[in-house]
Amino acid sequence: MAAATARARAPPPRRPTARSPRFSQHNADKGHYALKILKKSEVIYLKQVDHVKTEKKILEELNHPFIVNLFGAFQDDKNLYLLLEYVIGGEFFSHLRKAGRFPNDTAKFYAAQITLVFEHLHSMMILYRDLKPENLLLDSDGNCKVTDFGFAKKVEYRTWTLCGTPEYLAPEIILSKGHGKAVDWWASGILMYEMLAGYPPFYDEDPLGIYQVSFRTAAANSSFFGGAWRRLAGGPASAMAVRPGGGFCGGRRHTHAPPLIFEAAPDEKSPCTPV
Repeated sequence: MAAATARARAPPPRRPTARSPRFSQHNADKGHYALKILKKSEVIYLKQVDHVKTEKKILEELNHPFIVNLFGAFQDDKNLYLLLEYVIGGEFFSHLRKAGRFPNDTAKFYAAQITLVFEHLHSMMILYRDLKPENLLLDSDGNCKVTDFGFAKKVEYRTWTLCGTPEYLAPEIILSKGHGKAVDWWASGILMYEMLAGYPPFYDEDPLGIYQVSFRTAAANSSFFGGAWRRLAGGPASAMAVRPGGGFCGGRRHTHAPPLIFEAAPDEKSPCTPV
């Protein structure tokens, strides 16, 4: 299957995500929170004990305006509980599917916020490794919030774990060559493409087909890509330049990146209206 074209592609179905947290209200302060409940039996059966411990530990270290922050964690005999920030603006995935695709300025706004998140995580040696529209929420002002840190991991140089969503996996993950921070920038490039086109650049009903297409084919440019976006999102690596040895020229330093006002991003008004 060739890379996508605007007329040949329909948006992919919703990709698997973690179970949605429950809306909760604190009895004392009457504040609203999202309560993520994990059954211990399922965590053990699925061999996710280390993942859950890592997710909790990483969330405890984070505090960022574009991340769904953790307020506390506890457990009982049957369940583990993560008390998270309640994000009221709806799912990013739903907004994108409703719009079909985002205008360039909207995509630029959210690309800037994702870049700020990744720069913050990478400064703490944390890889996120699961970027996709389904793992993004919008707050009451329409700003983006990254959620679900189940695949996040502290890595000083490289790791070899195979994890993530097929459409967003960087080649070095698929080939088990070891991966580092560059895989998050690859995924951010795929997200930029999906925001602008309405579908990811590489897709097949079979995950193996996605991997083969991403190795063989440069991402197709769509007619509605602006000039700077066309250079950024249409290169052989979809949206980034990977140097030999795993080095990366990406994020705000990409030579072809549109002029994003990264420092002002937290104060800019969101182009999306929350639900």
